[in-house]
Amino acid sequence: MVRVAHLERRAALIGGLEGRDLSGRDLKGMNLSNANLIGANLSKADLSEANLKGASLEGADLSWADFKGADLTGAILLVR
Repeated sequence: MVRVAHLERRAALIGGLEGRDLSGRDLKGMNLSNANLIGANLSKADLSEANLKGASLEGADLSWADFKGADLTGAILLVR
């Protein structure tokens, strides 16, 4: 699966990742800047070295996700 089909064509150009099940996916080094990941399931996902600048991660399941070296500058990480 080509990097999750380039994250489903960058999720129809970034708006469509809200609530998606991305658990266990290899998202290493992916550019997810300003992505709407509200309520997404990112448990056990590899987000190492990913660009998450300005991403919205409110209510997302981040359990056991790997953020090693990820850029979370300005990301919104509110837990519900």
